[in-house]
Amino acid sequence: MERSAVKREQSTKSDASQISVFDMMKIGVGPSSSHTMGPWRAAQRFLADRVADGSFKKLQRIQVELYGSLAKTGKGHGTDVAVQMGLLGEDPARCDTALIPVKSREVEEAGAISLLGRRRIPFEPAHDIVFLIDRALPFHPNGMRFIATGADDQKWEATYYSVGGGFVIEEDEALAPADLILPYPVRSGEDVLAHCQEQGFSFWELVLENEKRWRSEQEVRSGLLELWDTMAQSIYRGCHTEGVLPGGLNVQRRAPVMHSKLIAPEARYTNHRQWIRAIRARRYNFQRIVKWVSCFALAVNEENASFGRVVTAPTNGAAGVIPAVLMYDVCFYEATDEDIIRFLLVAGEIGALFKKRATISAAMGGCQAEIGVSSAMAAAGLTACAGGTTAQILMAAEIAMEHHLGLTCDPVGGLVQVPCIERNAMGAMKAITAANLALESAPQNAKVSLDAVIETMWETALDMNEKYKETSEGGLAVLIPVSVSEC
Repeated sequence: MERSAVKREQSTKSDASQISVFDMMKIGVGPSSSHTMGPWRAAQRFLADRVADGSFKKLQRIQVELYGSLAKTGKGHGTDVAVQMGLLGEDPARCDTALIPVKSREVEEAGAISLLGRRRIPFEPAHDIVFLIDRALPFHPNGMRFIATGADDQKWEATYYSVGGGFVIEEDEALAPADLILPYPVRSGEDVLAHCQEQGFSFWELVLENEKRWRSEQEVRSGLLELWDTMAQSIYRGCHTEGVLPGGLNVQRRAPVMHSKLIAPEARYTNHRQWIRAIRARRYNFQRIVKWVSCFALAVNEENASFGRVVTAPTNGAAGVIPAVLMYDVCFYEATDEDIIRFLLVAGEIGALFKKRATISAAMGGCQAEIGVSSAMAAAGLTACAGGTTAQILMAAEIAMEHHLGLTCDPVGGLVQVPCIERNAMGAMKAITAANLALESAPQNAKVSLDAVIETMWETALDMNEKYKETSEGGLAVLIPVSVSEC
């Protein structure tokens, strides 16, 4: 992608101040927010527009073209499966994830698809989902085009871009100005400091005041606790599910093995809440706590790699960092529901700063934009729960990102497995370390601000070779020979 194009993407975000915490963290399905969730949502949106303009009943064929990074690693990320789920009208936040491969196989075998479960048309995934690996659309590496036809050569087209974190924009929205004004607009870390000082807010109180522009305070609180409950369930399932991850790399799940060594093997729990209480009831030394954090992170991302339900935070490939750090706080420091709410409010705002001023898409910025951002979010949230000041919270986020700068995205086989799963454990540990460093520091003596490190991350993204941006054309992806089967 040309530098001018990515500069243009940044310019559309830098003026935006309307990103909600619930935009940064969303319940969905793995393995990728940009390559799975984005195309899924785009397919839903395309059909919703056809219903709205009255053309839905006229549709006789649909073809989907995938460009750039979506095409190059789409098979490994299940992009074609996600498109089918969206066309079927399945909701990624609520659908039965166990039925995803079943429904995809039914479409393939029948050579037909039931649009939104209401209109059956011919559809052959191998023919009607086209991977254009040698072509790219101008605005973003993750581009896709939906083309529907009806009788008498009627045609409806729409081009979408999956810009990271499950966010999808249509082509003509790319340069659209923001139209929502929040009571306390935030475009930088300096804005956060200024608002908190002027209004006497803590960091989380500032975020909550803005969130109330979209929904009531009770809805914010209940929504955040629902996000946490989904995260905890992801960890629990990942710790109790054995086997080999799909995709052809033959990666063995490690979280259940680690889990069995950390907790009494004969112990049996009926749900994740009972399990959390059992962990909290024990006392662990430092080494075992570190192992637990790694186990939590691996569990989530092994679920993610298996088309399991996770919370995009801020992406699916980095979905294990925040749950692992938050579970660490819940299990070993007895974080309350109020602590969880504050953690997620602060983490969400930090993620929004990166999205507004840089990117959270690995196809744009490498893995620094995913694991690096999630680590910064988690570090900030943990610092807030530990009683850190606003300046210390920003400092924790800066420290976490500073030590992820330049991290490339080179997934082996185009799958969100190697090195992605382990990176979540590393990002979680860096977040905890960053929080501890910030809590013991005087931010006024810091040499690097969060705003400076975000700018540096963006400049690094612009300078990074394209083959290290989720294309599987460089690094580990080409040095490790594999044969990847379809998901």
